[in-house]
Formats: sequence, structure tokens, C-alpha cells
Amino acid sequence: MNMPFYVAPEQVMKDRADYARKGIARGRAAVAVRYSDGIALVAENASNTLRKISEIYDRIAFAGVGKYNEFDQLRVAGVRAADLKGYQYSRDDVDARSLANNYAQILGQIFTHEMKPLEVEILVAEVGVGSEGDQMFHILYDGTVLDERTYTVLGGDAEAIGVRMKESYRDGQTLAAALQSATTALSGPDRTLAATDLEVAVLSRANGRRCFKRLTDDAVAESLATP
Repeated sequence: MNMPFYVAPEQVMKDRADYARKGIARGRAAVAVRYSDGIALVAENASNTLRKISEIYDRIAFAGVGKYNEFDQLRVAGVRAADLKGYQYSRDDVDARSLANNYAQILGQIFTHEMKPLEVEILVAEVGVGSEGDQMFHILYDGTVLDERTYTVLGGDAEAIGVRMKESYRDGQTLAAALQSATTALSGPDRTLAATDLEVAVLSRANGRRCFKRLTDDAVAESLATP
């Protein structure tokens, strides 16, 4: 009788992690950064149809990098979960923390038990009534949750982009300054990203009940040109 082929569990986990990281690194990165009136989300994305940044609920946004079909399924699941909770209880009961925990359980379960992990990193961001209520939860392919306070980077070359963000981030900065620092960090020293290369949205306390708003290419270009 042939003995089954044995692979150590730690090697299996390592191989799955390497596979997921390589898939994510092939895509373009995204940055979320706090500014004086909320949270700005900036992704390198020239497509006008395949969105990396979307609204989940009144004060909550979603961003994903990696395989589009995989993170878009997670986005849809988040919208449905938020709508159901808001309908059953109250709109005020829908929060980014519980959504992030749900996503972490889904990603962790798939990473541990399925043959192929999801090649995604996602962000759930919520803007508070005051700046102290702003939240950003960065969820990795294996279900790890990172609670970020100022900015976060998703996707390929995240370490280098994070270093550039650290150098340029300032507390209480304007939206224009936040977009400029995020764009500079995404582009790096060897290239320049124009407004048409970016997908940009904000969660702004000034937008009323539904805080999410997409910025047009013209509005982004104007912010990037602001001294």
C-alpha cells in the first residue's frame, strides 16, 4: 500500500501565503489616508468600469486590491451584510469593526481550509462624526486585521509606498495635501501619475448622511495642482 504524500502543515501555510502575496503584488496598490474632514482613498486604476473603491454603507467604504473578481465578491457580501443589519436593527448599528471581523473570518477560513487562498487585500474604512471616530481596518489574505490610525497601503510594493507615506503624512492636512502625498507615494521617484491614472473617493463628514463621494478626474487634477 502506498503511503500518502506528506507535507508539513507549516510548509502548506507558507506556500499558500507565498502564492497569495505573489498574486497581490502583480496588481496596482491603493492608499487610504486621513485628512482634516475625513478619509481619502486613492488607488492606481485607469479603468472607468472596474472599481477598486466602493461605498458599503452610509459612513463606510471598501477598497480592494489583487484579483478583481475575488475582492468584488467580498464587497458584495459586505453590502448585503450591512443592509441586512441596518434593516433588522438600526442604521447606527452598522459599523466598520464588525464588517472587518466578518471579512477576517471569511478570509481566514478560506486560507486555512481551501486549496487556493484569495489573492486579495481589502480595507474597510469608516468616518466618524468627529475625527476621533475615524477607523481603518486593513485585512490581509489570511484574515489578519490591522487597525490603522493615520494611513495604510494595500497591494504591491506596499513597503516602499508606506515609507514614502510616512515621510509626507501630516496630522490635520487638507484634502489636497492628502491626495498629493498619496499620489506621490504611489508613483514613486521614477514616474508620474496623472488624475486619469487614479481612482479617488472620500469619506467626508461634510457630505451629509451618506459620506462617500467619488471625485472626478477634474477635481483630482485640481487638487494635485494646488500648491
